[in-house]
Amino acid sequence: MQLHAVVWEEEGIYVIREVFTGVTTQGETIEEAIGNLKEALELYLEEFPELREQLEKVKFVGDFNVEVAKALG
Repeated sequence: MQLHAVVWEEEGIYVIREVFTGVTTQGETIEEAIGNLKEALELYLEEFPELREQLEKVKFVGDFNVEVAKALG
């Protein structure tokens, strides 16, 4: 199963969040953050096998960036 995540840097630490489950973790490097996320997702999906089944049916078609205007006022 292939899931999708976003990663950003926050105060010298890389934070990574899987899009569909919301599982979030971090690491000192991007590679460490990805490894931590894989482990966290495996544990999470062991707890929720029905969610694993649903996610296996999701057909990923692409991704894109969305820029939003700054808040007014």
